[in-house]
Amino acid sequence: MILKEELLTCNNNSEPRLWTTQRDGEVKLRMEESGLAAEPALTVNQMFVSTVERYGEYTALCWKEGDQQKSLKYKDYYQTCRIAAKSFLKLGLERYHGVGILGFNSVEWFVADIGAILAGGFAVGIYTTNSPEACQYVAENSKANIIVVENHKQLQKILQIEDQLPHLKAIVQYKDELKEKRPNLYTWAEFLELGRDEPDAPLDAIIASQKPNQCCSLIYTSGTTGQPKGVMLSHDNLTWTAYSTAKHVSLTAASQAQEVVVSYLPLSHIAAQMVDIWIAMKIGGVTYFAQPDALKGSLVDTLKEARPTAFMGVPRVWEKMQEKMKAVGAKSSTVRRKVAAWAKDVVYVFLVFKKVRKALGLDRCTKCYTGAAPITKDTLEFFLSLNIPLCELYGMSESSGPHTISRHDAFKLTSCGIELPGCKTKLHNKDEEGNGEICFWGRHVFMGYLNMPDKTEEALDAEGWLHSGDLGKQDENGFLFITGRIKELIITAGGENIPPVPIEDAVKEAVPLISNAMLVGDKRKFLSMLLTIKCQVNPDTGDPQDELTPEAVELCRQLGSKATRVSEISGGRDPAVNAAIQEGIKRVNEKSTSNAQRIQKWVVLDRDFSVGGGELGPTMKLKRPVVMKMYKEQIDNCYKDVASPATPDNPLPPK
Repeated sequence: MILKEELLTCNNNSEPRLWTTQRDGEVKLRMEESGLAAEPALTVNQMFVSTVERYGEYTALCWKEGDQQKSLKYKDYYQTCRIAAKSFLKLGLERYHGVGILGFNSVEWFVADIGAILAGGFAVGIYTTNSPEACQYVAENSKANIIVVENHKQLQKILQIEDQLPHLKAIVQYKDELKEKRPNLYTWAEFLELGRDEPDAPLDAIIASQKPNQCCSLIYTSGTTGQPKGVMLSHDNLTWTAYSTAKHVSLTAASQAQEVVVSYLPLSHIAAQMVDIWIAMKIGGVTYFAQPDALKGSLVDTLKEARPTAFMGVPRVWEKMQEKMKAVGAKSSTVRRKVAAWAKDVVYVFLVFKKVRKALGLDRCTKCYTGAAPITKDTLEFFLSLNIPLCELYGMSESSGPHTISRHDAFKLTSCGIELPGCKTKLHNKDEEGNGEICFWGRHVFMGYLNMPDKTEEALDAEGWLHSGDLGKQDENGFLFITGRIKELIITAGGENIPPVPIEDAVKEAVPLISNAMLVGDKRKFLSMLLTIKCQVNPDTGDPQDELTPEAVELCRQLGSKATRVSEISGGRDPAVNAAIQEGIKRVNEKSTSNAQRIQKWVVLDRDFSVGGGELGPTMKLKRPVVMKMYKEQIDNCYKDVASPATPDNPLPPK
């Protein structure tokens, strides 16, 4: 019998195996004999040079400085990355050591990322929301020789932990003037000057020695438990996935018509990196940079200027757009009447669609995507009603981003589509309904977790399949539907396994007033639920406020409630809202497959979940263990023998 370790990690003189956790390790590429998986493997430099040869005179990057629009051609973009690579080498960047990048999306972010790779180091994105301690972990784990920061605020985090980073040799700040001069601290201009006149030969030698099956980038998972894991991505992971994805969704090469994307999602996350840097580079597309306050309101302005042809939004971005449009509609009874009248006339409806798309800056956008977290059916249907189908994509950092993507010609509501060409899916341990753990195979599957063989072995099985931890099923046409997450499964005291996400989504759909819902009940006798109400968000901090959104106020009026604040509703203070929530939960319970899947008690919390509050991760995923700890008292109260909205006044009928 062949041991897993022999099959996957043997690193003697025989050919490389399927995974490694060594920073200088090599892996066996998952090449096939035909199709896209048989395409020749490329390094990042080879892909970039190929793009420059074809599209060197085309615009690559666009951004704003004040009111002035600036841009960079592909040939200049590549040369700037080479200069940055030489500067990194001059500052002492060692092979297979990290360059940490801590800041909002910008030309400098891209150049630092690619420059680090060309110089033989690792590009390492660090979340801007990270604490100094979290930054220290990533920098130390990646053995970062240089850290590139956006501004004084991010610089302070690194200066606090500088003495705990033995590998750190220099810090570069790419925005604003330095507030103080320090040794080994450089402005972006000073940094580029270091390498501008350096000879090309040493850099060319490093580039020539790079192989597609070696690591060039680290993505740190924003793990909800334990320390983040450094996902090792090879050159081939990045270049092949960019190629396969572009083919799958039929992106056009620049010679036909340039695709345009807007960069605003955190680049420390693989989804943003894959779309904004690698796919755009592969096809010669244009990347527009949004303003740092994009998610606080300025994103639509950038969308109107850039008029992207493809746009990727996390569910919260689409939900915000939906809420804003509904709020405008709620204020205008005239609009409501007109829309009702126009709905009878196809021509007018078409005009409405065009106006809405233009108002969102999506009038040229033929491909709208959502991913990184679950999206509700309500939001999908809302945009579909505006003739803006949101194509769901599904994947993970460990699959270099996408594994399945919906397309306009392969679209089913609530499905995240079919797998990329050259990739395979299998469902492990399927139950009688066809649900199983989703497993991936393909050249997009990562190399391993840096220095973590045990965790790597948990993720990759003996045959090399990547286990996602997600539950799903496929229909007869290969469309994948996510039905839950193994680690999120609630196992009740009675032993019933319950995936929480479908129940949470159903409650949010049944009660539009609800912003977030979290099911509770692990090792408990019955299910309870924590609920939050849709509220205004502070545009500067992103923190939830007490004021309800206009849409929520309108919904309250329809229910007979005068509430305008969360504090007037939370804790059961508003009878009309309580009754509406109970009625919605009753409808959800009536559709449940067993008594164990019924929500018996619920509580409305005093504030909504947020990234700053700690309940949500950077991509707006619910951090369940954190919420369990934060709201322990409220949860425990649900399981005390006290009256609740569900009992005893509203006992649930037996099923």
